[in-house]
Amino acid sequence: MAKPGKGQTSRLRIIGGQWRGRKLEFEPAPGLRPTTDRIRETLFNWLTPHIHGARCVDLFAGSGALGLEALSRGAQHCDFVDTSERATGQIRRQLEVLDAVARAHCYCADALTFLEQARESFDLVFVDPPFDSALAATACQALARGAILRPGALVYVETAATEPAPGVPASWSEHRSKAAGGVNYRLYRAP
Repeated sequence: MAKPGKGQTSRLRIIGGQWRGRKLEFEPAPGLRPTTDRIRETLFNWLTPHIHGARCVDLFAGSGALGLEALSRGAQHCDFVDTSERATGQIRRQLEVLDAVARAHCYCADALTFLEQARESFDLVFVDPPFDSALAATACQALARGAILRPGALVYVETAATEPAPGVPASWSEHRSKAAGGVNYRLYRAP
């Protein structure tokens, strides 16, 4: 994906599933770095046996790349959470374009506050906070404290390669992990 200049848009391509090949435009913002096609391809290959019918939450959603890919591949529902009204507004517009509004909710909220107040439980959680923010470990600990992970839930965590592995609850097991470019990504299974 080319780096856009001021006033330009970026494109996000859905890799697989119902909307495979669809290109969605979004406005770039400082710090916004959608998960790359290569990483999403690997991640969703890992998730293939688990995605159909899953209830997901995309924390620190940004462009919504992870949640939109999950919906395309058969997730039942996805909640998108981001502190930026601009980001959640763009995701809402993408959901309208894809005729998927009934399968998702967008929340303009802090991810940790959302987790404290969540009334639903999830099969799959995407944790992809701004790099070097220490929010990955904080979000994972908040997930473990609440009763929002269904038994055997999967938690995807993306961090900068320069960051240490996030401190996750001892009861979680690392299911898969990989590095690509300047990114480390891991998939954990909760008990």
